[in-house]
Amino acid sequence: MTVRSYILIQTEVGKAAVVARAIREIPGVEDSEPVTGPYDVIARATTDTVEELGRVVVTKVQMVEGIARTLTCPIVADM
Repeated sequence: MTVRSYILIQTEVGKAAVVARAIREIPGVEDSEPVTGPYDVIARATTDTVEELGRVVVTKVQMVEGIARTLTCPIVADM
């Protein structure tokens, strides 16, 4: 089973572009873009399991310098 998700990221002021570039390099992350609104970066990730998604977010994404907070939103169904 493939698990796809969006990761909403709040960054420190002025760090959105740098964080988005760094996140794109993480295995499992398909894309990340700086955005405006309550979050500064939105990333899209695909992993084989929910556990792997958790490991990617906690041990890789959240360790990127400049990230203040993340919210992971697994996609529940393809429409």
